[in-house]
Amino acid sequence: MGIFDSGVGGLTVAAAIRRSMPDEQLLYLGDVARQPYGTKSPRTVTRYAVQAAEFLVEKGIKALVVACNTASAVALDAIEQRFPGLPVLGVVEAGADGAARASPQGRIVVAATEGTCRSEAYERAIARRRGGAQVRCVPCPLFVALAEEGLTDGPIVESVARHYLGSLFDGSQGGDCLVLGCTHFPLLAPALARLAGPGVTLVDCAEATSAMLVRLLAGREAPRGNGGGLRLISTDAPERFARMAGRLFPSLGPTPVVELADL
Repeated sequence: MGIFDSGVGGLTVAAAIRRSMPDEQLLYLGDVARQPYGTKSPRTVTRYAVQAAEFLVEKGIKALVVACNTASAVALDAIEQRFPGLPVLGVVEAGADGAARASPQGRIVVAATEGTCRSEAYERAIARRRGGAQVRCVPCPLFVALAEEGLTDGPIVESVARHYLGSLFDGSQGGDCLVLGCTHFPLLAPALARLAGPGVTLVDCAEATSAMLVRLLAGREAPRGNGGGLRLISTDAPERFARMAGRLFPSLGPTPVVELADL
């Protein structure tokens, strides 16, 4: 199974898939050389995403997870058209499905990248599942940098989170559901949960994607006891990539092997 993201954030999706489908062989590609996708034009993101998909398809994957919200928002159709027989799942659809189910009153806040918010993909995907929902997508670009630097909690994270989202959870008409609309953002979940408050449901797109993938591949799972593995590929900076992978997959050791590839 192939998974790609613009960097290390999608490793949260890979980790969730590993927990729910432990026997699957996972091939993860991080396009670190060209990140971030969130500030680039839809045309550029689509070109990068199709190239990443082509790279993974050449490796013989049976399904593809687009573990980048920006690429999922703007490039999913292009990937599906390029590979019509391949099951393709994007994290936006999964996150929208989770939000539509989890929000008590339909007041949904999506924390995402600039590109994801600009696409309005979450608004459309949630509207298809829950008409009348109020959706506010908020660009939070510094969250990506914080996660990449390993700053996942503490006063700096809390200050940045308040800057972006603090006013959206005040009062009785504030948001009742917060979607972590970038695969980096689950790494900041404890700080974001405290900011939103105990009455707000957090939707982790990584967990939502894993649950939807299980449904999508029902009957096509790897045989039990297959001992699924994880192969890591990066387009740049493999040492830094390995450190993050080691945090999310401790069984691989502190610095797992990361292959270097060009797209």
